[in-house]
Amino acid sequence: MDLAKIKGKFHNRTPRILGSNDYYRFSVLLPLIEVNEDIHILFEVRSEQLRRQPGDICFPGGKVDKEDRTEKFTAIRETCEELGIGEENLSDIYPMDYIVSSFGTFIFPYVAVLEKNADIRPNPSEVAETFTVPLSFFMSNEPNVYKVGFTIEPEEDFPLDLIAGGENYNWQTRKVDEYFYFYEDRVIWGLTAKILKHFTDELKESN
Repeated sequence: MDLAKIKGKFHNRTPRILGSNDYYRFSVLLPLIEVNEDIHILFEVRSEQLRRQPGDICFPGGKVDKEDRTEKFTAIRETCEELGIGEENLSDIYPMDYIVSSFGTFIFPYVAVLEKNADIRPNPSEVAETFTVPLSFFMSNEPNVYKVGFTIEPEEDFPLDLIAGGENYNWQTRKVDEYFYFYEDRVIWGLTAKILKHFTDELKESN
């Protein structure tokens, strides 16, 4: 390969996150709904039948399928499937900042208005129940923050003898913040709390 071909390969190339082709993509939707003339956020409680995170509180959402046209399409599709509603019950669907997780996934959050008279019939195989919390609660209450540390553990066949420092190599470690909101008898944490924190911070900045 000559230099001209190398330059041609990278000329005007749009950079992306290295290795992102191997990442899973998920979309979630933060539903705003009017309850007694007040703005609430709707949450799901994951079914105990689910393999991943049964019983956790979350937003509607799921994996981006190959057939999905966009991440926004996924958020709408998953919300309609999980809540048993029609697409016409959702409006004003806007993107928030997306998340690149430490576990090889992209999460694309959206915020939308859910029609207050929507006939919500949760899919019992995925959703145990739904509930709402006034937006004002999250605007006036900061989450509790706890640290989670990540450690590096090379597998037994890792060639430590080939790297400088060997068994004493100084691996970089990191900690991430995990947010917890406590509302009545509910505990909202993890990715859901992280998206909530981002959402309320954006609202506060605009005031």
